[in-house]
Amino acid sequence: MSQQFGSFTASELYCPKCQRAQPVRERLLLVLPTGELHEFLCARCATSLGKRTVTGPAVAPPVARRPQPRAARPRRLLR
Repeated sequence: MSQQFGSFTASELYCPKCQRAQPVRERLLLVLPTGELHEFLCARCATSLGKRTVTGPAVAPPVARRPQPRAARPRRLLR
């Protein structure tokens, strides 16, 4: 059987504070070597409603570049 659905994302979840199903916002918490950790927040009261881990190919961390040295400026003496 072929894979019909790649991944699911929640559009509404039950919020215990609002006591009803509410739209959710997804926030990125961590970028891990194995994937990304996301948190679902209630769009109305910002209560955390759940987490999900999105797995994928390992993402190499960005290479930090060294800052270019500045050209030396002549110093001025104060009198």
